[in-house]
Amino acid sequence: MTDELCATNYLHEDRVQVALEHLVDAPTAGRLAETFKALSDPSRVRIVSVLADAELCVCDLAAALGMSQSAVSHQLRTLRDLRLVRRRRKGRQIFYTLDDDHVVDLFRRGLDHVSHG
Repeated sequence: MTDELCATNYLHEDRVQVALEHLVDAPTAGRLAETFKALSDPSRVRIVSVLADAELCVCDLAAALGMSQSAVSHQLRTLRDLRLVRRRRKGRQIFYTLDDDHVVDLFRRGLDHVSHG
């Protein structure tokens, strides 16, 4: 028998009911999984880390990250499609920032988690 299986087949109906009250519906679970999938790429995580504290254009992001503008732009498109970053045009430049405080909080909590212990 593996450690992941119950040794007995007893159902705790009260606990199952509480679990069902907190169960995320399938569409929401899919959107959340896509968000975490966007953060599964180290380049995108590094972009988010820089944008957590500053609004930057693609040129500045590329210089800060040591990446080509094309590569940064490609990663920003994914982050934008998932509403993790937003853009603002000023003349001929486009500036990027994190979409809202939820994204900053998600990033910082994840960073705290991996830095802990």
